[in-house]
Amino acid sequence: MARLNLQLPKKFDFTTDIQVYINNINYGGHLGNDSLLALIHEARIRFLKDNGFTESDICGVGIIMVDTAILYKSESFHGDVLTFDVAVNNIGKVGCDFYFRVTDKNTRKEVAHAKTGILFFDYYARKVVNTPDAFRKLFL
Repeated sequence: MARLNLQLPKKFDFTTDIQVYINNINYGGHLGNDSLLALIHEARIRFLKDNGFTESDICGVGIIMVDTAILYKSESFHGDVLTFDVAVNNIGKVGCDFYFRVTDKNTRKEVAHAKTGILFFDYYARKVVNTPDAFRKLFL
């Protein structure tokens, strides 16, 4: 069976800690895959806020997620505090990738690697737009 491979960037732009709550736990007794994606979303929102943006206003335009890849490295459980390292990479004409390294804050064990591809999107015109120059300059 072919496996996904993610090459994480060497440098991360932001770090935040998020606790795993009971509603994040699945029937297997560990962090559910849907919950991990929601926590990645939370980390991205915190990252954007730290840079003065929201998902609906990055220099006047929004973003829309177009793909996601998650590689699970180990389990995580209720009460764990996860550290999310966030990086922006592969900035192109109309989008970029957000990379995430997720580790257990106490044990330093890697929990997951992830990538979300985003496009810059004008929600009023319902169309993809160019990457804002101010955003590009922050992460090049």
